[in-house]
Amino acid sequence: MSKMATEIEAATMPSTVLAELGVRLRAWRARRGMTRKQLGADSGLSERFLADVETGRGNVSINSLTAVARALNISVLDLLQEPVHPPLQRVHGLLARLDDEQLDVALSLLGAHFGLGDAPERAVRIALIGLRGAGKSTLGQQLAVQRGLPFIELDREIEREAMTSLNEIFLLHGQAGYRRYERRALLRVAQTYPQGVVMTTGGSLVSERETFELLLKSFYCVWVKASPEEHMGRVVAQGDMRPFVAGAVTADLPDASTASMTEAMDDIRRILASREALYARADAVVDTAARTVKQSLKDLERAVPALIA
Repeated sequence: MSKMATEIEAATMPSTVLAELGVRLRAWRARRGMTRKQLGADSGLSERFLADVETGRGNVSINSLTAVARALNISVLDLLQEPVHPPLQRVHGLLARLDDEQLDVALSLLGAHFGLGDAPERAVRIALIGLRGAGKSTLGQQLAVQRGLPFIELDREIEREAMTSLNEIFLLHGQAGYRRYERRALLRVAQTYPQGVVMTTGGSLVSERETFELLLKSFYCVWVKASPEEHMGRVVAQGDMRPFVAGAVTADLPDASTASMTEAMDDIRRILASREALYARADAVVDTAARTVKQSLKDLERAVPALIA
């Protein structure tokens, strides 16, 4: 079926449904860190059509939804806001009655009973998460030196896993293929460094539910954050304004050559807003806004308990 035929084949949907679908699509695209151009290339749909869908003006077929979901490496039901499973609703209702202290106890009991507890070596494996430009690599390398631990970048481990570059991974395998290599690389790193490691991750890892849960279970996670303006300024200073490199992993920021700085800042704010609740699940937060590298490193040292050194 041609791209145009796929895009126009659709039953009429209420405008409210289309508007909600557009909001969810934009949120998922931001969470993945993908430009509309990249999503169009991966899904086989035109940028114009995707823009219409995101603004609630374009109708959409199940074929188009399937193509978009596949490119985002999610299910169609994720785009259509899959309802919570009834047993989970009942569990949520019970947990909602507990205070914070009781919730901690409940989490420990569930983890112990069902074997879902944190890995025993988790405390000595440190993962820095956050958007590009926050200072993860700079701080991670210095912390590793101070703690006498190896320093690695998950992006490089993904390339080792696939035996090719990130660009080639996305060209050959798309978003879904990249996510498979990402999870495999993360598992390998967790198994390889039981004595400790400092690792940086791609900014969009948190949007992959199962992989993020694995990271939280296996690593002591620190969210290295900054203001949108500082994210932009630091990446510009590095002379690296790559678009979402074939799918959003090492390059989370838009390309200044194809979008105005205002549009780029809007993209950064949207990405941060869509991921904020995910990044906030980290064990600790280090805000590098208006801080020197030396000051931020001290903040990071305090954020990572001395007992895991």
